[in-house]
Parts: sequence; structure tokens; C-alpha cells
Amino acid sequence: MTSFARRERLALADLAEQLGPDAPTLCGDWTTRELLAHLIVRESSPLAAPGILFSPLSGLTDREMTRVSAWDYPDLVERVRRPAPWSPSTLAPYEGLVNRIEHFIHHEDILRAAPGWGPRELPMKDQDALWLPLRALGMVLVRKAGVPVTLRRTDNGARAVLRWGKGGVEVAGLPSELVLFCYGREQAQVELTGDQDAIATLTAAERGL
Repeated sequence: MTSFARRERLALADLAEQLGPDAPTLCGDWTTRELLAHLIVRESSPLAAPGILFSPLSGLTDREMTRVSAWDYPDLVERVRRPAPWSPSTLAPYEGLVNRIEHFIHHEDILRAAPGWGPRELPMKDQDALWLPLRALGMVLVRKAGVPVTLRRTDNGARAVLRWGKGGVEVAGLPSELVLFCYGREQAQVELTGDQDAIATLTAAERGL
């Protein structure tokens, strides 16, 4: 059975191919071309990829991004669709565990930047696939929130406390939307409840890795 991460990878590549290299994304001023280059550098350039998270190495990442972005667009799409043989993404356990959120978010980054977008209806098994890593990563994603944060699934009521404390904010939504919120996407379809000052602090805070 094809993993959720693999299905999202293929759907992301198909959508990017359909929209072309200059379509907007939710990743700042990146176009689809630059977003695909980011994905390729992340999983195929072991020397440059660390700069995605560690600013002292960002120069290496920027140079590699510039190089890869210059590829012909069909080659970018095809490399995302089929990773290089030496990429760990060719290994099913890595692809399934490490890439499930990455591919989902960037698929949505392309989808929700297009006019007339609407949230996809994911089956429960896919929502569960996103909820599991979100519970593990959530505390890191909202580390700069400044207020206590609790997530609540609206499909089954499950909760995850990401930052402990009195008061704070409850963020309610489907796991897919909670992932997008915790990664700082304003288009996330969630409901925030709590003290208004706390909500304002959370929504203004930097979220994500």
C-alpha cells in the first residue's frame, strides 16, 4: 500500500506540473519552481540541506537552491516525483515517517495559494498519519508562542498539550488544519478559544521550525 507521504509527494508534483513554474505558493515569495528546488535540495544535497534549519550554513543552501532552481522545470517536477537513488527518501520507512508532514504542507502551500481553493477532505487514516508526528513535533513548532497551547481534534476530541500553563489558547480543528496552523500558515481552518490577549499573542508569534 502506498504511504500517505508518497501519495502527497505525487499529488504535489502533479499539481506543480499542472500550474507551471511561476505559480505562487504560501512560502513567502517562492514560486512553484523555488518550492520544488527547496524539496530537492532538502533530500538530495547533504552538504547544503542543513542550512535550511541552521542559519550559519544558509549560504550553502542559498547557492544550491540557485543552482537547482535553474534546472528545466520538467526536470524539477520529475526529481520531486522520483527522488535521486541516493536519497533516503527512496527508503519506505524514511519516506513514510519523515516526509509525511513535509509533503502535505508543501502540497497545501501550492494548493491554497491558488484562487478559489478549498480544504481537502482527507480520510481518517490520513488525519491520524498527520496527528502522530504533530504530537511529537508540536512543542518545537510553538516554542515561541509565549502562551500555553492545547490542540484539540474536532473529528474525535483527542487533545495534545504543547505548552503547559494556566489559561492559554485551545486550537481546534482537523489534524490537517492543526498541522498547517502550527507551521504558521494563516490559511489554516482552525478555531481559537481562550483569553483574547493570549490568542493575539499566539497568532502573532512565529510558528514552525
